[in-house]
Amino acid sequence: MALADFIPSEGQRRIADAITAAERHTTGEICVHVTPRCRGKVIKRAIKTFNRLHLYTTKRRNAVLIFIAYEARKLAILGDSGINAVVPKGFWNNEVEELTRYLKAGRPVDGLCEIIAHIGDRLSEFFPGVRDDENELSNEVSFDELDDDELDNDHHDN
Repeated sequence: MALADFIPSEGQRRIADAITAAERHTTGEICVHVTPRCRGKVIKRAIKTFNRLHLYTTKRRNAVLIFIAYEARKLAILGDSGINAVVPKGFWNNEVEELTRYLKAGRPVDGLCEIIAHIGDRLSEFFPGVRDDENELSNEVSFDELDDDELDNDHHDN
């Protein structure tokens, strides 16, 4: 299944718009990455993707990655070190559970838009918006079609 089958182009626009709206109230940066497969532990793959996409480059280290492996039916939400330093353990558990419900119901776009809005609200408690805040990361859904082995062969950690 291609990305367009999981999230059609109109849905991708809705998600990007949801990210833009959520980021108006916080300096946090929200990213969505979708891939078909994930053979191992989803958190390990999400961390690799976080690093491969250079999400750690934000000024306040407050990027969030929503990672979905749709064919594998796995997902993870993780924040950068600036977020992890101030939020309680298990901070993303409710969002993961809620997004899982939407995905099981076949409503990924609605679920992502809702979760993005909720994440924006929660981030604003710790990282409130500031005047002239710069959008440091793309709001577009990122996607890869490579499986874990291909990614490991193409992107070596030094």
